[in-house]
Amino acid sequence: MKIARALGVRLGTFLDDQDSSDPYIVRKAERADSFSVLDSTNKAPALNFYALGKGKPDRHMEPFFVEILPESAKKKTLSSHEGEEFIVLVSGVVEVIYGNETYELKPGDSIYYNSVVPHYVSCVGEEKAEIYAVVYIPE
Repeated sequence: MKIARALGVRLGTFLDDQDSSDPYIVRKAERADSFSVLDSTNKAPALNFYALGKGKPDRHMEPFFVEILPESAKKKTLSSHEGEEFIVLVSGVVEVIYGNETYELKPGDSIYYNSVVPHYVSCVGEEKAEIYAVVYIPE
């Protein structure tokens, strides 16, 4: 996100690989491309992101399906950036640190927040959690 802001382009610019027309549909079986966020080198991934809008070049939001792995709870480093985020929990339990507050979400719960406030999302327990997340970063 920081690189996209510095270059003055959408985050999706780095994810786009094809043109599409409306509506843009991603079938679950076709959701193969992912990228992981690692705590540090040679460590297990903490989050696996599946971009759901990467083929739609004119988008203003970045939708993701995210697997939040137990590794995410080991080191909680808050981040912030311009924009907003919306998360819906599908399975498991997650902890959302937002500023000085901490919230626990269960399946079906959602959270919508201003992402300029330092935040971090992690798994609670030893089973992975799954969320749908939409990130909006103004241009």
